[in-house]
Amino acid sequence: MKKYKTVGAGKTYEANYEINRSKFIAHVRRAESEEEAREFLQSLKKKYFDATHNCSAWIIGVAVEKHKSNDDGEPGGTAGNPILEVIKKNALTDVIIVVTRYFGGIKLGAGGLIRAYSHSAALGLSASEVVTMTPMLKFDVTIEYGLLATVENWLRQKKIAVGGTDYAADVTIHLMAEPSEVEEILSGLTELTAACFTHILGEELLVPIRAELI
Repeated sequence: MKKYKTVGAGKTYEANYEINRSKFIAHVRRAESEEEAREFLQSLKKKYFDATHNCSAWIIGVAVEKHKSNDDGEPGGTAGNPILEVIKKNALTDVIIVVTRYFGGIKLGAGGLIRAYSHSAALGLSASEVVTMTPMLKFDVTIEYGLLATVENWLRQKKIAVGGTDYAADVTIHLMAEPSEVEEILSGLTELTAACFTHILGEELLVPIRAELI
C-alpha cells in the first residue's frame, strides 16, 4: 500500500466565486474510478442544466495514471486545464472538481477565464476536508493486569493509536501504527515490560489522516 493525498469520502464540497457578474460554483468530490467521476459530472450537469458551462477535471489512481479535463464550451485551455493544474499543484489524486459557470454578460477574456476557473477550483479545495490515506498496520499486544497502567501511560506519551482494549485473563490492547513504526514500538514495549508481553500482527489497511493543502 502507498500513501496518497485526497479529499474526504462520501461528501461533496462546494465554494462560490463571482467576478464581473459571472457566478462560479466549484464542486469537489472523491472519485476512485473514472466511472465515479463521470457519474458525478453528469449529476451536476443535470442539476445545473441551465448553467452556461460545467467545466471539469479529475485525477484518478495512486500513481496518477488517469487524468482528464474538459472546457465544456469555454475557449480551449481556459477552464478544464486550470482546474486540473490546481489538483496537481496540491498533489491530490482520486479527486474530481467541477466548476459550474453562469455567464453574467461581461466577457472575461482568456486570461480572466483561466484565473477565474483556477481560483474557483482552489476555493473548492480550501472548503474541502483534505486527508492523507496512510497505510496502517493493526496489531494486538497482550499483557498482565499489573502492567496495564504503565503500558497505557507509555502509549499515551508516544501518541500510539489505541483501537480498544479487551479484558480477560490478561489484557489485550488493540494498536495501530504505520508499518515502518511497528518494530520500534515493539522494541520499546520489550524494554518497558522486560519482554513480558505477547503480540499478534494483523491486517494492513489505509486510514484517512487529516492533511493540509500545499
